[in-house]
Amino acid sequence: MAFSGLMISGSTKSEHAPRFVTICGEGGHQVSLQGRKIFITGGAGFIGSHIVEDMVAKGARVTIYDDFSSGLMSNLHAVAKDVKIVRGNIMDFASLKRAMKGAEIVTHQAAHLEITKCILDPIDDLTVNTVGTLNVLKAAAAHKVGKFIYASSACVYGQAEYVPEDEDRHPTNPNWAYGAAKLAGEKYCRIYSELHDMQTVGLRYAIIYGPREWYGRVLTIFLKRALAGKAPVVFGDGKQLRDFTYVDDLVDLHARCLTRNTGAHEIFNVSTGVGTSIRKLAQTVLKVTGLGGKPVFEAIEEGERSALVDEKRERLPCELQRMVLDPAKAKRKLRWTPKVTLAEGLRREYEWLSQNPRRWKKMSY
Repeated sequence: MAFSGLMISGSTKSEHAPRFVTICGEGGHQVSLQGRKIFITGGAGFIGSHIVEDMVAKGARVTIYDDFSSGLMSNLHAVAKDVKIVRGNIMDFASLKRAMKGAEIVTHQAAHLEITKCILDPIDDLTVNTVGTLNVLKAAAAHKVGKFIYASSACVYGQAEYVPEDEDRHPTNPNWAYGAAKLAGEKYCRIYSELHDMQTVGLRYAIIYGPREWYGRVLTIFLKRALAGKAPVVFGDGKQLRDFTYVDDLVDLHARCLTRNTGAHEIFNVSTGVGTSIRKLAQTVLKVTGLGGKPVFEAIEEGERSALVDEKRERLPCELQRMVLDPAKAKRKLRWTPKVTLAEGLRREYEWLSQNPRRWKKMSY
């Protein structure tokens, strides 16, 4: 097991602050995270590392738990001296429980991410994303953690019956195993909240993008091709709708969930509510990067592989036609509003990619 940064010793039960109110403000009141002991699984990953930076900036005492199967030490360059890093897997309950000792807040970001992997091996996806989540919940309950944040996904909704999809009325009928595993994690969070007096929050991520993102999703493929002077390749007619949400906006919502009393169990969409077609995304990439011209359209069916995109990228089977999430609940309850436009977010990620082209040498999917 590898460690780096500050070695933060675990507290005893008696050192824990009283639950809920001291960790989370009542109603609209916001409390400080200064000195709070926060345990973050997957903290070396794309989203996790941005959350880590935000928590450190807010004065929290952060422990990162990551197996580095996809996370990178380079993601933590800015904060490595200010955190404790534990190399471990969420499937190793003994290691997980030991590393979590003393935590007041847990934010669970570790997961298998790519849809293609879950299609090829749904058992492994179920194991990591559901059993792994149960391990994290079980360890949190054992240490009497006051608040638990769970990284869920828009994939819990499946094919949209209407857009934007809201948390409380829209059906949850996942079309991929990944979505089923993530939905199960939400249900277990509710159960643990009821059994163990622990506030839990599930965050249903739309398509989160930004610096440090892994290479493999459509937005990243478009940006890498633009960097090489090549036009984006759009599968089919490009009319599929997606909700692209910049990582800094996610980080802001995540922090609000920690500094406010969200109740025993809550679910929030992390989204803009704006549907962008893949065709429009390609046009925006061409404009933002200065490449100009028009997208290339490739007529391949779902489940077929591209002849033009790196590594013969597969067009996903059972592709979502519309995925646009309603952010109204987070706006209403947490006074949160996404601020970064797609054009600005793409500009920032393209600038990062221009400075770190080696990060996207191999596709991760």
